Amino acid sequence: MSNPQQLRYSKEHEWLSAVEDGVATIGITEHAANALGDIVFVQLPEVGDTVTAGETCGELESTKSVSDLYSPVGGEVTEINQDVVDDPALVNSAPFEGGWLFKVRLAEEPKDLLTADEYTAFSGS
Repeated sequence: MSNPQQLRYSKEHEWLSAVEDGVATIGITEHAANALGDIVFVQLPEVGDTVTAGETCGELESTKSVSDLYSPVGGEVTEINQDVVDDPALVNSAPFEGGWLFKVRLAEEPKDLLTADEYTAFSGS
């Protein structure tokens, strides 16, 4: 699978959707999901939490390791994907669709995010 062109990417392997009404959707890339292996548990920020760009806001636990989840943007969490909490394997099977993690009302415009082509070159995927 290639990295969807309409998304923007962080160097920590998260993706960010286009902003709609001030809210963007965040998930991890297929590259990150593959590197983690089978994801068995996700800890996401709570609705109403404030996340900061580049800071940890949760964890992803796989059969291989536990990895920090970073927010690519700053703002207030407006929604979490309960389907992923209930079935973490969605992150592996559909990282860009049903495996999204949470939504954020942006406090400021995202900076330092990569295009799909730049991310592909950065990650080698």
